[in-house]
Amino acid sequence: MEHQPINLEDKLNKFTEYWSPKIIAKMNNYHFKLSKFKGEFVWHNHTTTDETFLVLDGAMTIEFRDGKVELHEGEMIIVPKGVEHKPSALNECKVLLIEPAGTINTGNAGGELTAKDNVWI
Repeated sequence: MEHQPINLEDKLNKFTEYWSPKIIAKMNNYHFKLSKFKGEFVWHNHTTTDETFLVLDGAMTIEFRDGKVELHEGEMIIVPKGVEHKPSALNECKVLLIEPAGTINTGNAGGELTAKDNVWI
């Protein structure tokens, strides 16, 4: 039978690296990705898609050019396409990302924090 629940904690326990989203499910053309954040990411944007951040555990900040938003466990935000942003977390933060398949984590910025695409756990 194909219908099985996805246990988020079990999936999160399968990796330790930060800023490296792992795909756990696909709905239509959207991927649901788990990631762990710690430290600072890079300024970037996604020119063709919005991006959803849902904090599962911990706290994070998303800086924008005109301010910042603090997110805590159970909170989410949708960053509109084209909006420059920079996520960060003082301590480990576990996040569910929802975005179209093929979305690169560093968007237009590239660089050493660019994660491999299409990595499933």
